[in-house]
Amino acid sequence: MQGVLGINKRNLFYISFSKKIKRILDSKILTKTLLKKNSFPVPETSFLFKKRKEILEFNPEFLPPSFVIKPDRGFGGEGVMIIYGKSKKKNFFIKSGGEKISWEEIVFHILDILEGNFSLHFIPDICLIEERVKIIPEFKPFSVGGGIPDIRVVVYKKIPLMAMLRLPTKISKGKANLHQGGVGVGIEMSSGKTTFGFFQGKYIAFYPQTRYLIAGLKIPFFRKILKLASEVAEIFSLKLCGVDISIDREKGPLILEINARPGLSIQLANKAGLEERIRRVEGLKVKSSEKAVRIAQELFGEEETEIEEIFGKKIIGPVEEVEIFSPDGKSSLKILAKIDTGAWRSSLCFSVAKKLGIKKENFIKEEFVLSSLGEEMRPVVPLKFSLKGEIIETEAFLAKREHLAYPMIVGRRDLKNFLIDVAKKR
Repeated sequence: MQGVLGINKRNLFYISFSKKIKRILDSKILTKTLLKKNSFPVPETSFLFKKRKEILEFNPEFLPPSFVIKPDRGFGGEGVMIIYGKSKKKNFFIKSGGEKISWEEIVFHILDILEGNFSLHFIPDICLIEERVKIIPEFKPFSVGGGIPDIRVVVYKKIPLMAMLRLPTKISKGKANLHQGGVGVGIEMSSGKTTFGFFQGKYIAFYPQTRYLIAGLKIPFFRKILKLASEVAEIFSLKLCGVDISIDREKGPLILEINARPGLSIQLANKAGLEERIRRVEGLKVKSSEKAVRIAQELFGEEETEIEEIFGKKIIGPVEEVEIFSPDGKSSLKILAKIDTGAWRSSLCFSVAKKLGIKKENFIKEEFVLSSLGEEMRPVVPLKFSLKGEIIETEAFLAKREHLAYPMIVGRRDLKNFLIDVAKKR
C-alpha cells in the first residue's frame, strides 16, 4: 500500500489539540456533554455512579432491560460490559454469548471502575450506565452475541479520509473493537459499500464462522455519517481524529466516541494509506461539512468492484430460484428456495418430490434429524438442481415443508461455490 501512515509520523505531524480539548476527550461524560450542547445525537445516559455507596445502595429493578456499563476515562474498550437482557432467574443478567452474570458480579465490576482499574492513569473514576444501541436489520447477520457493529471515520481538517465498519466476534465478546478481536471492514467512500474484511492479521471474505459475505453491504445513512464525523472534528478543533458512530434502529446514527489519536488499522481494512489521502487534501479550504463530504467522495470514491470476479464465486441472496431435475432427467421444476447456512444438508418438501417423480425406491438411507418438531427420521435422496446456472448434484432430505414459506432450503454443504449477500433482494 502506498502512503501508509505510521504511528510516529501520525503523532509528530498530524496530532494537534489543546489541553482543554484533551481534558474533554479523556472523559466520556464531558465529551457527551459538549456533543449534546451542539445538538449531536448520542446514546442516552441512564445512571452515573461516582461513589461506592451509590452502587451498593442501588436497586437493580430500576435498570433498563439492556444497557452498557462504561468507565468514564476508559480506553481501548477496557472495562466496557454489555448487558443484553435480564434472566428469568431473579438478579441474573445476560452478557454476550448468553453468559449469565449476577447483580453482585456487576456491582464488583462497577466498584473496579470506581477504583480506577480501567482508567487512563489508574486514578478513581466514574461509571456510566448507558442505553444499548438497538441493532438495525442490515447488521443482524454480523452481530455475534448481540454485539453492535459501528463505523469508524478518520477525518483530517474536516475532510473524511477513510471509513471502516467494525464487527464484533466471539473472540471480542460482542465488542466491535479490533484490538479485542473484532473484524475491520473497509468502506468504499462514494457508494458506502463494504469492500475488504481484515481479521487477526489476514483478509477474509466471510464473517467468521458463517458464509455471510462481508463485501457489498451498503451502509445505511452513510453520507450522514460522514457529515457528522466532519462536524464533530470541527466542533472539537481536531486536525486528525477518528469518530465512532453506531446506527440505532429507531434513532439513526449515534456518536459513540471521538479518538484524537485514531488507530491505523483502518488502512489495512481499506488496503489504502492515510498519508497518501492526506497529501491529496492538504491545502484545500473547506467551509462546510457538506463540501467536505463531497470532496471526500469525489477524491476517494472508486468504481464498484466486481466482487464475483475477485473471489471467483457467484453472489446469491437469502432467497433464490432453483430448478430441480427429476431422477430420469426428463423433466424439471422451478421453485423458490431459502438459502440456509445454519443447515448442513439441503432439504426438499415431499409434495415437490412427488411432482418430480421421486419415489421410495429412490431413497438412499434414512437419518435422525433434530428439527423444530423434535427428533425425527428423514429419508435421504439423490438430488440434482441448478442454482444461478451452477449444476449441483447432492444428497438431500425429504421433509414436511408444506406449512413453511419455502418448499426447499439449500444447506451449506451445497453452497461452496457461492457468496451470500444478506442485503440482496429478489
